[in-house]
Amino acid sequence: MKKIIKYIAPAALSVGLIFLIESPQTVISGSVLPADGTESIWAVGAKDSARATILNTGAFSINVRSGAYKLVVDAKAPYKDLVLDLDVKADQPMDVGQIVLQK
Repeated sequence: MKKIIKYIAPAALSVGLIFLIESPQTVISGSVLPADGTESIWAVGAKDSARATILNTGAFSINVRSGAYKLVVDAKAPYKDLVLDLDVKADQPMDVGQIVLQK
């Protein structure tokens, strides 16, 4: 078992480093109103996902790699959840503006 780990660990690390080098990150940002209407926002993609906590001002930012994402706003009652489709480009920060939650 130790032999297998000895050979697999460096290979896995190399693959991980190559993935990071080839996949620059960018930022999805915006704000939610009312700020206390949600606790988190998720960016869900085919290869990865990330979660951001909403600040008390309603502002948020999420670091992601380029690709297609669904931005999921997890709303508290009585507000409705919201899903936005986004196409994030490498090195191009995306501001989704102000998201107003509906009841």
